Amino acid sequence: MRLKNKVAVVTGAGQGLGAAYAKKLAEEGAKVVIAELNEDKGKAVAKDITDNGYEALAFMTDVSKEESTRALAEFVVEKYARIDVLINNAAIISTITLKPTEEITVDEWDRLMAVNLRGVFLSSKAVIPYMKAQREGNIINISSSTVFKGKPYYIHYVTSKAGVIGFTRALAKELGEFNIRVNCVAPGYMKTEIPRETTSSEREKAILNSQCVKRFGVPQDLLGVILFLASEESDFMSGQTLSMDGGDILR
Repeated sequence: MRLKNKVAVVTGAGQGLGAAYAKKLAEEGAKVVIAELNEDKGKAVAKDITDNGYEALAFMTDVSKEESTRALAEFVVEKYARIDVLINNAAIISTITLKPTEEITVDEWDRLMAVNLRGVFLSSKAVIPYMKAQREGNIINISSSTVFKGKPYYIHYVTSKAGVIGFTRALAKELGEFNIRVNCVAPGYMKTEIPRETTSSEREKAILNSQCVKRFGVPQDLLGVILFLASEESDFMSGQTLSMDGGDILR
């Protein structure tokens, strides 16, 4: 119960990694708000958590729209009077089609940036005033190990996730005086229930060959570091990016 009485918001938590994060935080005592564009999926995850005896609510959120993220923060504070943890997890990834840079349309670029990067900005912007007022808070951003690999035919996604790392560093410097920590996790290739069109069997073999740990990552592999960053155990850490990729990228 390392997060007992804490209030945690997880964006994009209706499936995949986000749902796993939300469930783990709830098991550790947090009151969890599932911020999810797909309302039915968000409610299903919240119900799964509450059915297991923990506390969770779902709130339909479009992280690309400021009015939606502002409404999310207002809802959480009205319900629980505070926001302790924000995990910026929402992102477009599984529906991406690999393309050469010159074939990516401006609309594709803008739509992905609106969620993957602007969404991190807007969600953080919405909770920061409340965290400043309570003189503490914890923002965890989710990037990707593709930033360090420069994966080809994926340039809009890689660029968006590189932006998340820069955002993390700048915001950590800005908010440190308010006792608000900002850190980042960069997962490698993770197997979830979500189908992905961007990874072939040949690509999976190449990933395993490159990793130190010769198996695919699963959501449970990320829960320890998420809990570490969300809890008091990492109180002296801010502005950092932790790679969780089975030893694929060594830095």
